[in-house]
Amino acid sequence: MKTDLAPRLAGRQQAWRLAAAVAAGVPVWLTAGVLVHHGQVAGPHLWFRVGDPLVALCCLTALWWRRRFPLAVVLTVTLVSAVSALATGAALLGMVSLSARRRPLEIGAAVLVHVGAFQFALAPYAALGLPTVWWAQLLFPVLTGGIAVAVGVAVGARRAEVRSLQEQARSAEREQSARTAQARATERNRIAREMHDVLAHRISLVAMQAAVLDHRPDLTPEDSGTLIRGIAQSSHQALEELRDVLGVLRTTADPPETSQPSVENIPDLLDDARSAGLDVTLTDSVTGTPPRSVGRTCYRTVQEGLTNAAKHAPGSRVHVVLEGKPGHALAVTVHNSPAAAAPSGAPASGFGLLGLAERVSLVGGELIHHPTADDGYLLAAQLPWPGSRQEESA
Repeated sequence: MKTDLAPRLAGRQQAWRLAAAVAAGVPVWLTAGVLVHHGQVAGPHLWFRVGDPLVALCCLTALWWRRRFPLAVVLTVTLVSAVSALATGAALLGMVSLSARRRPLEIGAAVLVHVGAFQFALAPYAALGLPTVWWAQLLFPVLTGGIAVAVGVAVGARRAEVRSLQEQARSAEREQSARTAQARATERNRIAREMHDVLAHRISLVAMQAAVLDHRPDLTPEDSGTLIRGIAQSSHQALEELRDVLGVLRTTADPPETSQPSVENIPDLLDDARSAGLDVTLTDSVTGTPPRSVGRTCYRTVQEGLTNAAKHAPGSRVHVVLEGKPGHALAVTVHNSPAAAAPSGAPASGFGLLGLAERVSLVGGELIHHPTADDGYLLAAQLPWPGSRQEESA
């Protein structure tokens, strides 16, 4: 059986329990007084008026520590209450309190002491006219002790149930807080990864444009102005995006939802690359609109390919191929020719392709990247594109 250790009671809670014990003992004490007054028993009036209340007071005082020393206090009070009518309620309260712990051995010991003490109960009052039949002398304490035990076990079970519900509520609250924190951390990491991709692309374009200005003194003022305006625009956009990601990582509230690019945004991405000096062409044979996660991964694949070409193969020709339809796969290929000039020396994070491989893996696709026979570089991804419901039913 489950063990139930009761918490300490506050002063007010302790007081009303002791008052209830007094209220339960008063009728027995008054009954003894009436019998003494009418001479039906040979009890001394002095014991009724002084001794009996003093013993009851000692028992009630001892009950104050019943939760610190439960078994010792209850057994002592039960034994002592045999000579005090007013202490009957204190003995029953002790039985209830001990039974609330739901420990069978303690309950059994208390019941045995209760039954044994009853055989000598109220000795100062010369038996108080109680029945002397042996089975009645056994049945009455068994009955009163059983009621006290039943009440105590019910109180203990209720207390354990309430404690269990409170613990479940606390556990659910902790789990909810952990899930919320995990969701926020996941969202912040996702936004940070998105911003990393964008910043790497912007900074690569800035580095490439600056390198062109440094290595092409023959540029016309108009061409130089175009490159300078491109550097300023890319730098401004990079600062804005950096400010966004810093705000996301610093806030403790739910991160804001950011717009997610997809396949339809790839032409704009290529226009930015062309304005920075890359020679980019596109072959697009995609039919339909892919799912958001697939379209976003396709966009990031093209972006990573352009970023790497700008960093490591300036002046190269870049060809982007998109093909696919629902029910098949969305294939994206970014191939750049050998570099026509020395690399710009822009710093590399080293996580671009690793992060892209993770993205592709999350949508169930496959990523390959390797040098080509013409000293160029190939970056390709095969992304799953589930078919529509009509196509699947056909």
